[in-house]
Amino acid sequence: MTNIVALSYPDGYYFGRFIFGLDMIKQRAYSKYAKEAAFLLGQQIKLGRKERHWSEQNLASRAGISRATLQKIEAGEMSPSIGLVFEVATLVGVPLFVQENRALATSIELTQSKIALLPKRIKNRTKAVDDDF
Repeated sequence: MTNIVALSYPDGYYFGRFIFGLDMIKQRAYSKYAKEAAFLLGQQIKLGRKERHWSEQNLASRAGISRATLQKIEAGEMSPSIGLVFEVATLVGVPLFVQENRALATSIELTQSKIALLPKRIKNRTKAVDDDF
């Protein structure tokens, strides 16, 4: 039996599935660096929105998302999809990687050429067992 639950935490709410008889809910752990990067990007998006004198609702409408989702993005929460975050950042003029489109295309080509040189599959290396006593 599966039920949907909402649990309150100091950082917000956790919505997820609760399987009957299972007392543990697994939450995704993020590194401090990842959390700080998401927070910085959210603050830059908020700054860009305010510099354009756009309300939260105005930007949310332009991006095709809810105001609550925009608030999560600006707060640096990790739950919104990266595509939504990138789209909102682009709308308010936050540079994601480089300033010029030509430089971005060059970076993409360079990265793709490096990936092409690497193996398509990565296998875990197993150590040979030293059973010679």
